[in-house]
Amino acid sequence: MGESDVAIDKCATPSNTKNDVVNNSTDSPSPSDLPVRVYADGIYDLFHFGHARSLEQAKKSFPNTYLLVGCCNDETTHKYKGKTVMTEDERYESLRHCKWVDEVIPDAPWVINQEFLDKHNIDFVAHDSLPYADASGAAQDVYEFVKAVGRFKETQRTDGISTSDIIMRIVKDYNQYVMRNLDRGYSRKELNVSYVKEKRLRVNMSLKKLQEKVKEQQEKVGEKIQTVAKTAGMNRDTWVENADRWVVGFLEMFEERCHKMGTAIRDRIQESLRGQQARGLLLDGHDNGDEEYYYDDEEEEYYDDEEYYESDEKKK
Repeated sequence: MGESDVAIDKCATPSNTKNDVVNNSTDSPSPSDLPVRVYADGIYDLFHFGHARSLEQAKKSFPNTYLLVGCCNDETTHKYKGKTVMTEDERYESLRHCKWVDEVIPDAPWVINQEFLDKHNIDFVAHDSLPYADASGAAQDVYEFVKAVGRFKETQRTDGISTSDIIMRIVKDYNQYVMRNLDRGYSRKELNVSYVKEKRLRVNMSLKKLQEKVKEQQEKVGEKIQTVAKTAGMNRDTWVENADRWVVGFLEMFEERCHKMGTAIRDRIQESLRGQQARGLLLDGHDNGDEEYYYDDEEEEYYDDEEYYESDEKKK
């Protein structure tokens, strides 16, 4: 099931709402005064404002609406859609904290049938109009039934936001998020990162910070040179040109030494790992396959800062 947002025809009225309500008491509300029970469903992983907007519009589909929101459990979702980031309990709880939701229905079915509508007294089902495959494997729409009986309220999605988009942002900047979590105390094993990968990330991040500091100092030096040139009454362009040459030469020397330092660190890590692996082979008579000593010579090649990130993005 997809993530949906709703733009609903507010002039519509339920065709057969509350037909079962019969009460002769003058104190009881008439069927027309009872709220229209609207049902919306989905996965709601990484609950975001696109989800919230869909539920807001579903809630506002009638002047008096009681909004029920169904959320599929992990077993059903992983079977038909794939792995989620949040657990089913986390997704249920996120929905309960949305102000538009009146009631959450856990373990919601993947395909809605008449029995489900009757059980929860549902008048309309709100969702976007895109077809979502049911469990039959025949590419049938999960909402085919409610559309056929005229109880479907078409909705609109919010452009620019979805669970898949959020996950793609994380994947794109994977290395930065890994380093952020390493700095916050997560272990490399918790992040599923090899020993060499961790060391390589730390080296490249350190080099990046050094380059930023050099750039900052370059700007300060340039400002001071301009001030001195102006004070001495000399030609400003001559001073700036000479300063630029000096700074460029310094940066080239600095980057060359950084590259040599990174290569040396990589070689030392390589040599250490191979020595540990060799000792393991002598002791055990075979490779123990421990992830701690994993090294892929082709994959773990040293990159300077920009080349490293470009290469990692291409591999993904």
